Amino acid sequence: MSIDGVSGKTSYIGTSILGLRSQLNELTQQLASGRIATTYAGQGPNRGFALNLRAQISSINAFADTATNVNMRLNVADLALKGLSDISASVKSAATTSTIVLNNNGQSSGQITSQAAFSNVVSILNSQSADRYLFSGRTTDTAPTVAAEVMLDGTGTQAGLKQMINERRQADQGVGNMAHLTVASPPLTTTVTRLGEDGSSFGMKLGTISSSLTGATVTQAAGAPPAATIDLGLVNPNDGDRISFNFNLPDGTTESVVLTATTKNPPPTGSFLIGVDTIATTANLQAVLTSSIQTLSDTALVAASAITASDNFFNPSATITGTPVNNQALVPAPITGATLLSGVALTDSLTASFAAGDTITVNGTPITFVAVGATGNQLNVTDSVQALLAKIDSITGTGTPSTVTGGVVALHGGDGASLAVSSSNAAAFAALGFAGPASANAAPLRVNGPPFATATNLIGGTPANTVTWYTGEVGTDPPRGTAIARIDQSVTVQYGARASEEALRHLLQNVAVYSAVATNAGNPNAKAQVSALQQRIAANLAVQSGQQSIQDIQVEFAGAQAAIKSTIDRQTQLKGMAQTMLDQIEGINQDEVATKILALQTSLQASYQTTSMLYQTTLTKYLPL
Repeated sequence: MSIDGVSGKTSYIGTSILGLRSQLNELTQQLASGRIATTYAGQGPNRGFALNLRAQISSINAFADTATNVNMRLNVADLALKGLSDISASVKSAATTSTIVLNNNGQSSGQITSQAAFSNVVSILNSQSADRYLFSGRTTDTAPTVAAEVMLDGTGTQAGLKQMINERRQADQGVGNMAHLTVASPPLTTTVTRLGEDGSSFGMKLGTISSSLTGATVTQAAGAPPAATIDLGLVNPNDGDRISFNFNLPDGTTESVVLTATTKNPPPTGSFLIGVDTIATTANLQAVLTSSIQTLSDTALVAASAITASDNFFNPSATITGTPVNNQALVPAPITGATLLSGVALTDSLTASFAAGDTITVNGTPITFVAVGATGNQLNVTDSVQALLAKIDSITGTGTPSTVTGGVVALHGGDGASLAVSSSNAAAFAALGFAGPASANAAPLRVNGPPFATATNLIGGTPANTVTWYTGEVGTDPPRGTAIARIDQSVTVQYGARASEEALRHLLQNVAVYSAVATNAGNPNAKAQVSALQQRIAANLAVQSGQQSIQDIQVEFAGAQAAIKSTIDRQTQLKGMAQTMLDQIEGINQDEVATKILALQTSLQASYQTTSMLYQTTLTKYLPL
């Protein structure tokens, strides 16, 4: 008979101990990690659900990081916009309240303030958040504007704003400072004053004339180029009778010259002397009217011209200029706005006529010619060149009306947009001065000179001769859409901006022109020039109905921030719910695990003691002595 050792009979105890130790190790690991298992396999049947929950939490965290970055950029942009708004208010106040005392450079204290403000505006528009320019549209690695000094003074062969203001002033004032107006008696008349334009697109344009002059006959401006007449007839005006001339300036403002008939000699300012007869009175009226136009040309027109030049610089448009062409009159002459688009020989009409069914296509939109009854984008074949230009301008939405001067048609596209024009009737299109389809990209508009005083039209500047102030991304889509961030599976926010958008450009433009204009301090009209400029700057920086404001941009950014906040709040709740569910799957109850560990430790201790006792048992303990 064989006797087995203790180990054979107690091997099951050893197996039990190993099992207990394994359970203890697992529970200890759970207690240390706070998780039910360190592998997905150990998580049981809910491991797939746990994976989905972890993916959801990870996605929420990623969206939260994006939202945080975008919110930071929006905060920086909002601070920048607030700074611009403050500058606008400061410059407007300076233009409204500053005393006009000119320094040696011919500038007022308000203009000196504006110079520093202009540099600040440029600096703010070039703001960055991390390595991203905020006002460059999609080209976030490119500064949106050139340097302030380059914008004003130009560089190398490129003209800056100051040069363009000077050239435009010469063009608007014209020869003899008459703003392209003429005052004279027509041939063989001695009591008639003819006030006419010279056909240039520059200078002042005739408005209405109001008269209380006794016995006078006034004919309002008409014709091409427009002209008005004042015939005093045979009866002198009475002392105190008045006549008022309204003039339209290049920036869209209107100025008036009011002249009063007087018997006082010398006549007071703004008056003309009643002569011995209407012939003498007419001569006196013409002399005072000429002097008044020259004064207006050297005061309000200087300011209006500067504003217009700044608009041409900061708000570029595409320009297509034709070649000089004549009509088919008995004595051929350069076409004008009154020239008909279709006509017979020896009339003021194009040398080749448009016919019903012909089209002129502007930026993809056709203008169709019809025999009669034109509506919408149609023209009657009997319409004039001016009617065609007006129709083209209505399609492009240009802020610079297209013109025809000296037989040359100049087409201007929409602000900041390119322009493409073609026609199905090549011969009639050529009669307008266009040899074929033509196109142009937006560029600053400059006076077509030198010489500038006798210039008749604008041309597009080139990169070689004109500074382009905006260097960011150019597009016709909404600026906000140039930067889009997804902050949730179904939520995106738009937070892009371009320095060229209306509100920002408008502020930059007005601060720039206010700081750029310098007068001749020795000119007796210098203060009046600055005063006229300040009036326009103050009016331009006031809130304009229908025009984008800085506050409008701030509201849009605030809307994006509100969307971010509401999305983050919702995601925080979802993340909390997902984390709770995940904790229930992956987590442990520490009290429960600790209790289990204590129970296992007790069992292990008992097993060890039992095993120890068994291993100490021998046969000799059971044999009799």
